[in-house]
Amino acid sequence: MTNSEQPDISPQRRGAIGVICDTFGRLLVIERSQTVRAPGRYCFPGGGIEHGESEEQAVVRELDEELSIIVSPVRRLWTSETESGVLLLWWLVTLQTGQQPRPNPEEVARCFWMRPPQILRQRATLKSNREFLMALAAGRFSLDADNQ
Repeated sequence: MTNSEQPDISPQRRGAIGVICDTFGRLLVIERSQTVRAPGRYCFPGGGIEHGESEEQAVVRELDEELSIIVSPVRRLWTSETESGVLLLWWLVTLQTGQQPRPNPEEVARCFWMRPPQILRQRATLKSNREFLMALAAGRFSLDADNQ
């Protein structure tokens, strides 16, 4: 068997996504910087899970790297897979009181608080994020932190 005939035994790429809901029902959304994959697109903050890292550790690290915020994971809300085969693990997280997101310009151009219908109206919203919002609207999960 040649190298080109070897089966792909690499683990599936995984990403942890942080979903933060404020007291007004708005969600924290970022506009991706021009230096990352899918530049200028709108999405929830998050990124790749590193080898040996838990989902919870990844979402905490990614939100700190992208927005300089400290979050606490509450629970996994949903799981999906992108067209390119990345497994996305969507986490409800809480933001520590009094923190204001500060975008890291290498990864995030801007951040916004938007209600789900506003996010869906943005043409630049990533398909995976649209699918998440449609699942939310269909009642497949709740953003209530007390609803385990």
